[in-house]
Amino acid sequence: MRVLGIDPGIATIGFGIVDSEKNSHKLINCGVISTPAHTSLSSRLEQIYDDMLQLIELFHPDAASIEELFFNTNLTTGIAVAHGRGVILLACRKAGLKVYEYTPLQVKQSVVGYGRAEKTQVMDMVKRICALPKPPKPDDAADAVALALCHARSSTSLLYRGENEECSTI
Repeated sequence: MRVLGIDPGIATIGFGIVDSEKNSHKLINCGVISTPAHTSLSSRLEQIYDDMLQLIELFHPDAASIEELFFNTNLTTGIAVAHGRGVILLACRKAGLKVYEYTPLQVKQSVVGYGRAEKTQVMDMVKRICALPKPPKPDDAADAVALALCHARSSTSLLYRGENEECSTI
């Protein structure tokens, strides 16, 4: 199974492509989509949409794993990220890709085994699980790889609810 992990944003969107078969996980590619500062929101959203479609066309993933939004203190930033996330969901849908959503707690639980793990622990486990010499950079790309691994591991779990579910939190 090939999974596209996405760490949503508006200025920087992390992506990670992971091939998984049983307990074997191979990082195919990762990086970020960046939109230029001081441009209109609509221009940034258009670029995110176009770049997402290009990623999907280039790598042909079987599923997309996207982080659910977590509003901490900055509601204004959260709203902008929500716009970007909506465009990402639309691009995946238009491309016919199944989308699965996970909370940060679920990603940490799946990758590290502890839902309150520190970011450094998640990055270290991404490196180990994918047998990499060092964690992916930048952090947004590493987070996206963790999201891809989360879905790959969750979809092989006995708790997985099946193929007919388009959008779920497991």
